[in-house]
Amino acid sequence: MLKVDRLNAWYDRSHVVQDISFEVKPGEIVTLMGRNGAGKTTTLRTIMGLVGKRSGSVLFDGHECLASAPHTRFHLGLAYVPEDRRIVQGLTVRENLQLGLIASAGRHQMAEMIEEIAAIFPRLKERLDQDGTSMSGGEQQMLAIARAMMAKPKMILLDEPSEGIMPILVDEMFHLFRKMKEQGTTILLVEQNVERALSISDRAYILDQGEIVHTGTADELLADREIQEKYCAV
Repeated sequence: MLKVDRLNAWYDRSHVVQDISFEVKPGEIVTLMGRNGAGKTTTLRTIMGLVGKRSGSVLFDGHECLASAPHTRFHLGLAYVPEDRRIVQGLTVRENLQLGLIASAGRHQMAEMIEEIAAIFPRLKERLDQDGTSMSGGEQQMLAIARAMMAKPKMILLDEPSEGIMPILVDEMFHLFRKMKEQGTTILLVEQNVERALSISDRAYILDQGEIVHTGTADELLADREIQEKYCAV
C-alpha cells in the first residue's frame, strides 16, 4: 500500500532523513522506532508532503505522490494524525469530527459517520457536545484519531499517539488500533512505547540519525533487547 524509496528530507541545510526505503502492506501495522531526533516524525511529514525540501519516491496505493500537494493524499485515502493533535478550540467534539469529512465526497453521510465513529470511541460518544479542547490529553488524542477516520482512509499515519497519556487511556488506544486493523485500516505508527507498539505490529523499522539501521518482525525485535537498548532507549 505504501512504498517509500530512497526518501530524503531537509530542514534548511540539515539533512534529516537520509535515503531511506521501506514498505507497508495492506492490512499491516508497521512501526517506525528510534530515539528522539532519529527522523521518525520528519519521515511521516515528508510522506504527507509537509516538508518543503525532499527527494525520492512515495508510492501510495499505486500513485506517486511525493511531489504533489498534501491534500491530494487525503483524496487517495491516506490520513495523518500529528503529535500535536490540532483539536480546534471553540468547536465541540461533534464539530471537530465533522471537519474530517468537509473535503470528502461522503460528507452527505455526516450524521451516520459520526454515529459509527462514536460507537468505536465510547468516551467521545459521551462528549459529542463538549468543547474538544476541554477534554484530557488522551481524550483529545482519541478525537484526533477519530476525526482522521471519518473519511474511512485506507491507511493512517500516527505520530506518537501515547505521548503524555495516562496508562488507562493508552490501554484503550492500543486496543483501538487492533480494532482498526481488524476492520481493514493499514497503520504506520511512530511510537516511543516500544513494547506496546511491537505488541500490535507486524513489522518494524529502526531509524538512527535519519537512516534505517535495522528491520525485522515485531516478534524478532521484541526478543532483541540489545537492539532496543542501542537504538530505542530514551
